[in-house]
This record gives sequence, C-alpha cells and structure tokens, in this order.
Amino acid sequence: MTTISIRSAAPPDLPLIAQLIRDLAEYEKLSHEVRFDMDVLGENLFGPRPGAEVVIGEIDGTAQGFALFFHNFSTFEGRPGLYLEDLFVRPAARGAGLGKALLMHLASLALERGCARFEWSVLDWNEPSIGFYRSLGARMMDDWRIMRVDGAALARLGAKDAQTAETR
Repeated sequence: MTTISIRSAAPPDLPLIAQLIRDLAEYEKLSHEVRFDMDVLGENLFGPRPGAEVVIGEIDGTAQGFALFFHNFSTFEGRPGLYLEDLFVRPAARGAGLGKALLMHLASLALERGCARFEWSVLDWNEPSIGFYRSLGARMMDDWRIMRVDGAALARLGAKDAQTAETR
C-alpha cells in the first residue's frame, strides 16, 4: 500500500526544492531559463517576508514532487486567491495520485484561508496536464492572456516610472 503525504517545506528542504525546480524545467524543455540564486530563492521562500510557499509531496516517505504557490488578490471578490506557480511530480511517481493530492491540499488551504479562487497556468502543449486538471473541475480561461514584463524590459519600465516621479 502506498502512503502519500504532503508537508510544508522548511529551510533544510531548499536543495530539494532547487532540484525539483530543475527537474520541472527539464520536463518543460525550459532548463535554459533556470537562473535562480540559491540564497535569493531561500530568502524569498523562508526569509522574513516570504514571497511564496512550498509544499513537498512524498510517497512512502520519499519526496517525489512539490507545489510552489502564493497569494494574489481578486478586486472583484475583495478577497485573496491562491495562485499555483509550479506543480511537479517526478515521472517515476506519476499515476500514484500525488499530483491530485497536492492540488487537493492547496484547494483545502485556499478554503481555509478564505480565498475566492485557486488558479494556475498550464503550457498549451501539455495535453496530459490539461486533461488531468479538467478532470478535477478546472476550466480553461480562454478569454484571458498572460502578459509579462521581465529582464531589460522590466528595468526600462521601472526606470521610466522613476524618471516620471523625479519630474513631478
């Protein structure tokens, strides 16, 4: 009989979290985009003002997956939401129910924290995950598109705001 458990990550889990992030990036064919600094990641997960939280999924006491999430906010609902940034289960552990257990844990946490919704993004080519999420009751938000500003564009945009503030 397989035992699945979900636990909150702690600072000693940082190397494990880093490896799971790398494993996820490899699965998504995005390894070239992984550029985090371990100290900065640790500070953002376990420092005085964490920007995100992580839960570790274990099968028979061995870490086989993780979910990294944070709160966003719905102005229309006037309440927070829970946003799942990443969920990953090692390929050898898939099919044991860990992915579903992680999502159920986060949904329960969202309810416990008074969240209006629980949401995440999925790559358009990832049909197995899309089908899995739909089987759990998730719906695709076809009328919304993700916008992102990062790297040099973020630096430029932030600098323009600073310049505008200086001329006021």
